[in-house]
Amino acid sequence: MCFTSLITSSHPNMRYMLDLFPEGRIRPDPLPYNMLRQTKGMQGDGDMAGATEMTEAGAPGAGKARGHLLAGATVLVWGITFVSTKVLLTVASPIEILFLRFALGFCALCILHRKVTPFMGWRTEALFAAAGATGVTLYFFMENIALTMTSASNVGVIVAVSPLFIALIASFVAREERVGGRFFAGFTLAIGGIALISFEGAEAGGLGLEGCLLALLAAVAWAIYSTLVRRIERLGLPVVASTKRTFLWGLVFMLPFLPIMGFGQGADGAGLAGLLDPVMLANLAFLGFVASAACYATWSAAARIIGVVSTSAYIYLVPVVTVACSVAVLGEPLTWRIVLGVALTIVGLFLSERRGASS
Repeated sequence: MCFTSLITSSHPNMRYMLDLFPEGRIRPDPLPYNMLRQTKGMQGDGDMAGATEMTEAGAPGAGKARGHLLAGATVLVWGITFVSTKVLLTVASPIEILFLRFALGFCALCILHRKVTPFMGWRTEALFAAAGATGVTLYFFMENIALTMTSASNVGVIVAVSPLFIALIASFVAREERVGGRFFAGFTLAIGGIALISFEGAEAGGLGLEGCLLALLAAVAWAIYSTLVRRIERLGLPVVASTKRTFLWGLVFMLPFLPIMGFGQGADGAGLAGLLDPVMLANLAFLGFVASAACYATWSAAARIIGVVSTSAYIYLVPVVTVACSVAVLGEPLTWRIVLGVALTIVGLFLSERRGASS
């Protein structure tokens, strides 16, 4: 079975995704795409240089509906990934899941975008390396380990606060924008929500607090990665090409840890035979092809169609999807502390994102 048949049969939206991204091109809608080709910096069909000029304005008409659909589908997938990883952790270790997931994702991106991006200088390569280290290796490794220590609901809610750390980095490190009282009020609410969730996990399982702390560190790693991505976007490369380069560096940084952490031994030392189970294979394919390869591209496409602000609003749904799936699939408990913690975190995120008026 060819790759296209495999992934389109395993996920109904993948056929649409492949039509949307032939040869790694981002084609949100015929009208916006034609407008993008006339944008300063465009260099042919596959080049998205200058496309950021469309980011804030978004696309007109029916294109916006497609953008909202892409954003909603992406968030749905990302919310489920915590549950999917939790299932895989019963047969594989965190480093094994991490490496196999991104190896599959990298192969998928190589098929979608067969052109090799030329070497652009050591400084640019260092930028991709830093993005791969923080956004692929560190973030997902800490997230996977956190999932062995606490519930998928807890991890999903905690890592959702990464936009708060992105704002702090942008304000105090990069000095790109200022944050005001409304942001810090939202930040306090979100941290309060995380504290409730963490203490609930600590009381229930003993190791919940350590897992929640690791999830919080993962959110910081993602914030650093997001700051680096802003600089990568200025290079004017196609989204799939830059994502592929970032994935490659992430895989490179994983390699030294594979023998040290016993790659191939499985979760209980019995090897990786458990991954051959159809359910496990489906979860691994979901993480590699859909959550890693496809969603990185669909999220970027949504941002170009409806704008960064409208797209970011969908992030609030990630912890809701994660908690709902964790309760339904994994049978995780839903206590009043968790509900209140989720509510406080989402309200805090929403409030901090509306910081512009008071900054």
